[in-house]
Amino acid sequence: MAMRQATKAAIRACASSPSSGYFSRRHFNASSGDSKKIVGVFYKANEYATKNPNFLGCVENALGIRDWLESQGHQYIVTDDKEGPDCELEKHIPDLHVLISTPFHPAYVNAERIKKAKNLKLLLTAGIGSDHIDLQAAAAAGLTVAEVTGSNVVSVAEDELMRILILMRNFVPGYNQVVNGKWDVASISYRAYDLEGKTIGTVGAGRIGKLLLQRLKPFGCNLLYHDRLQMAPELEKEIGAKYVEDMHEMLPQCDVVVVNMPLTEKTKGLFNRELIGKMKKGVLIVNNARGAIMERQAVVEAVESGHIGGYSGDVWDPQPAPKDHPWRYMPNQAMTPHISGTTIDAQLRYAAGTKDMLERYFKGEDFPAQNYIVKDGELAPQYR
Repeated sequence: MAMRQATKAAIRACASSPSSGYFSRRHFNASSGDSKKIVGVFYKANEYATKNPNFLGCVENALGIRDWLESQGHQYIVTDDKEGPDCELEKHIPDLHVLISTPFHPAYVNAERIKKAKNLKLLLTAGIGSDHIDLQAAAAAGLTVAEVTGSNVVSVAEDELMRILILMRNFVPGYNQVVNGKWDVASISYRAYDLEGKTIGTVGAGRIGKLLLQRLKPFGCNLLYHDRLQMAPELEKEIGAKYVEDMHEMLPQCDVVVVNMPLTEKTKGLFNRELIGKMKKGVLIVNNARGAIMERQAVVEAVESGHIGGYSGDVWDPQPAPKDHPWRYMPNQAMTPHISGTTIDAQLRYAAGTKDMLERYFKGEDFPAQNYIVKDGELAPQYR
């Protein structure tokens, strides 16, 4: 009971936070008296749905907002079935008003679906990263796209640090030895290293990238970052990170490369054979950003040849990853499903943030400015 009350309190607290704005104001054609059809697409939890009262991000618990929405007269449809012409989501596309999805089980919203969705006004991402939506098509259609900015940045940064250590210490083969009843120290230790003294570079230093650099500082690493914007000098000094304006200059210096950039037309397939070939032999790569930033086969070939010493991440293209996806079977990988940003703590934050934006939508109020990805036909700067 206490945990349920804490969950409700967290949602109420986020819902009452003030908004600000750099986008021009837009009034939605919605009010608390209008009945709206809202569709949520989330992963299914099955037997795990009842194991934690704060497990809100699944189909069964539906962000914890079902009772609230239905008490106001809205229709709330939730499903995990999102692919193909006969899927459950497709049945609701023509008459839904709001579509909520997550990066962990994304509902891919292309131009064709947008064209069919005659009543659609609002696309919400419960989490961070809205590249599962055709943002140009959404902008052209006058739709609003928003996400819960900042809701899982700590979760992802912590996960990235974990993956760096897992690769550096060659942890996965050691774990597999224990599970399989083996004991061969040499086969693990011949390629296990300390993190101290290594050069770590992040490609992208937004909210997640900065948090990762801050968490790496105590390890005594040489920290580099590349981003479209340089940090303030005092922040650089505090973190101990050096800005490298040219990514191609930074990458060959790095023992570990961490990808922290959004997926856009410019970054899709950015890490191809040529770019990977410029990195150190044996480089470790962590990618919790988006799978499509990497050229799939180029990664496989580089891992198999040893040019990439280890690859870890939780993002795939597409998601869920098919059983025959080659990253599942390449050597020296520490891949997982897309889990880094859906910790219980993150779920509480993005559930609360989603409810907050729905409340504002029903009242015709602006969202917090940083949440907008598309508004009034304009894309947020990181997606331009």
